[in-house]
Amino acid sequence: MRSAWICLSQNAHILYLIFCLYHYTQAITIQVSGNAVTAPVQGSALFSVDITCIGTPAVRWVFSSVSRQQRIASWILGGSANVTQMYKGRVQTHPNGSLTLSNLRLQDSGYYIITVTETSGNSQDMGLVLSVTEVLHEDMPFLVVFVIALATLAAFLMLCMWLWNKLYRLIQAWVQRRCLPEHTETELQPL
Repeated sequence: MRSAWICLSQNAHILYLIFCLYHYTQAITIQVSGNAVTAPVQGSALFSVDITCIGTPAVRWVFSSVSRQQRIASWILGGSANVTQMYKGRVQTHPNGSLTLSNLRLQDSGYYIITVTETSGNSQDMGLVLSVTEVLHEDMPFLVVFVIALATLAAFLMLCMWLWNKLYRLIQAWVQRRCLPEHTETELQPL
C-alpha cells in the first residue's frame, strides 16, 4: 500500500510539474496574412493579425522607423484601447488585435511591431512593414479636366470679346452715318 502511495505521489508531482511547465510556457502564436502592406497616401492600411493564446492577452502596437520609435496603441483584448495622442482619430483597433491606420502620410512608412503579452508574463512579437506610396497618376485626370475647363473658358471669353468688338464697330459706323449732314441738292451755276 505504501509503494502505491509513493507511486501516486510521484505521479502527482510529475503532473504538477507538467502543469507548471505548461502554465509558464504557454504558447502565443501571431499569424499575419502578409508581412508587407502597401497603401497610398491618404488611404488606409489594415494590419490583420490572428492571435492564439490561453487567457486574455494584452496587445501593444509600436511604430519604428530609422528616425524614431512611437507607441501607437495598447489594450487588453475585448477592452478599450489606449491610443497615443499622435494617432488619435487615425487608428481603429479591432477585437482580434488587428489595427487599421487611416489618413496615411509618407512618414508612416516603416515597421509596425505587435507585442502580445499573456497574463503569465510571456510575450511574442511580430513585425510588419508598411510602404506608403504617393500616387501621381491619380491626379492626372483632375489636371486634364482643369486644363480643358480653363481652355474652354478662355475660348468662350475670346469669342465674346470678338463679338463685342464687331458689335461696337457696327454701332460706331451707324452713329457716324447718322451724324453726317444730309445731302442737299445744289444747283450747278454756270461759269
